[in-house]
Amino acid sequence: MVFVSITRLRIRSIRFLPSFAIHTFGANAQVRRADGFIAGSLLPDRKQTFWTMTLWQDQAAMRRFMTSGAHLRAMPKLMQWCDEASIVHWEQSETNLPDWQDADQRMRTEGRPSKLLHPSPNHGDLSYCAPRTTRAAPLVKA
Repeated sequence: MVFVSITRLRIRSIRFLPSFAIHTFGANAQVRRADGFIAGSLLPDRKQTFWTMTLWQDQAAMRRFMTSGAHLRAMPKLMQWCDEASIVHWEQSETNLPDWQDADQRMRTEGRPSKLLHPSPNHGDLSYCAPRTTRAAPLVKA
């Protein structure tokens, strides 16, 4: 079994994008070197929305990544930067990444919104637009 983690973040103002980009580069470099990371994908969606999909050997490996380094430094800032943020996790027997349509469906049915200071009206019930999946980019282990 492998552990799948999906996040969806919508940046509420263009003024936060430069800082978000800097933190994203750091977290991407960190995840590529993280113990237990198998594979991933990044999806820049429309309206300043960004998805991540990562596959881990287990939940403990994902938590070690999440609670350290660049990722840990970025997480508190998301409460201010985002007006929509959500996460979903599951285990699966396949070691390949799920497709983005499955990730979107699971986010809507099993996901949970994150705590934000300025949530949009769609934040709480995850009633966002379906993602545009054509711009996904692989995230590979270093």
